[in-house]
Amino acid sequence: MFSDVATRAYDPAQRKPADGATAADLASRMPRLVARAHEIAASLAYGVHGRKRAGVGETFWQYRPFASGESAHRIDWRRSARGDQLYVREREWEAAHDYFLWMDCSASMAFGSSLASDDKLSRGVTLGLALADVLVRGGERAAALGLTAPISARDVIDRLARALADNATEATRDELPPQAPMRPRARVILISDFLIDPAALAARLRRFADGGASGAVLMVTDPSEETLPFSGETTFLDTDGGPAFYAGDARSLRAAYARRFEAHRDAVRRAAQRVGFIFLQHRTDRPASEAALALAMGLLGADGASFEERR
Repeated sequence: MFSDVATRAYDPAQRKPADGATAADLASRMPRLVARAHEIAASLAYGVHGRKRAGVGETFWQYRPFASGESAHRIDWRRSARGDQLYVREREWEAAHDYFLWMDCSASMAFGSSLASDDKLSRGVTLGLALADVLVRGGERAAALGLTAPISARDVIDRLARALADNATEATRDELPPQAPMRPRARVILISDFLIDPAALAARLRRFADGGASGAVLMVTDPSEETLPFSGETTFLDTDGGPAFYAGDARSLRAAYARRFEAHRDAVRRAAQRVGFIFLQHRTDRPASEAALALAMGLLGADGASFEERR
């Protein structure tokens, strides 16, 4: 059922992986991840035009014909003078949310197997950057949690990628999202493998929720982490530098491991759902656009924006 599976892991803050071969660090892999993020973001299109609608704001949205019964002071006389029709100048409703994205870049995220084309770090960063672009195109503001302020610039992918690259040492240090200040009603998007103590994650999520934030948790996993497709004598190495574990026959551990992994995933799910966060899981052997679409629909669906994936 299982063929030989190769794995790879290294410290993304370093120039060399564990096996000593030349490898790009977090900063130098950014151009490729940015290009991929642009591709994913471009593959998603709004079924409606985001959150744009008439209301109180400063930004011009559209002209519309003057309706009988409206107050005459709403007429835009400059535009109406061009013809026989009276027009009203509408402004765009401005109630954008601030979205704070955290993409885990710690050592465990650099793990990948031959069962998937991407390691978890590449997939997580790509998804986070692509989602930032989708959010901004939908009228929202996006930020890298703890690194940047919320922005609505069209080059948001490049800006957030630059912030990650410039702060690579800090970004690769922690397995928990930073407790950065944010505005009330902010939304937090956490992308990680969450192979950490669920109680520590629950406490951090509670801090976000107590500050008025809501959001989503996306658990990124390599398929080998769910199926344990190894057999025979196997040595398991800790990506964080802890002690190694020697298994006489890895196949004999498969059933117990599957139960343990499922229990951990359920604990992460409960931690998210207890504070009203959306929980999603994404495996790196699945298309990245699949997770981006699910996240976008989950986050913006309540605001009246729908998405479709271009085939």
